[in-house]
Amino acid sequence: MICRRQLKNNMERKLKPVVYTTNYFKRGTQNTTQQMFLLKALQVTQDPKKLKEMIGVKTVAEVYRTLDKLAMRREYHESLARYGISFDFIVNGLKDLAVDSIKDGDKLKAYQTLLKSVGMDTYDGDATGSTGTWEELLLKKMEEEKTLPSGASEPVGLEEYTVNAPVIPESVRKSQAEEDEVLSTIYDIKPEGAAK
Repeated sequence: MICRRQLKNNMERKLKPVVYTTNYFKRGTQNTTQQMFLLKALQVTQDPKKLKEMIGVKTVAEVYRTLDKLAMRREYHESLARYGISFDFIVNGLKDLAVDSIKDGDKLKAYQTLLKSVGMDTYDGDATGSTGTWEELLLKKMEEEKTLPSGASEPVGLEEYTVNAPVIPESVRKSQAEEDEVLSTIYDIKPEGAAK
């Protein structure tokens, strides 16, 4: 309880109301884009002031925070790999829940999670016709190929053709090899398709 003396003192001081403002400091956010820019910028220079300008942050402290987040992210990915947690592990767990659960609610939630992961979590029943996504066009094309006219050996209207791969210039090959080398040093792994 506020005593009268405190209330009187508060009235004499004429306290101002509390004003809430937005916080412009984003220390807790995941700044993946800045991290990628920083990795590219580190190939050019190690100077924190130049790095600050290159990745578009306001202070040098943000450069160091971004480096710390990169290091923590790498350590986290390494610890997940050490304990056998990968996308295969997660998908297998969801599959086991969807198939082996006793409760129907658990099965339904597992199926919903799987559908959400492939982008099929919403269904618009009022929509007429195709939405024109590439997946629907591909399914439609596959259905057309399955239903061939009698006696036809290949789908009607499809012609065979060969694809001639273009010759890759030597300068592009060198830049791809350099990018593969940089990628292999980021997480100490070989990128797919790189020479072993």
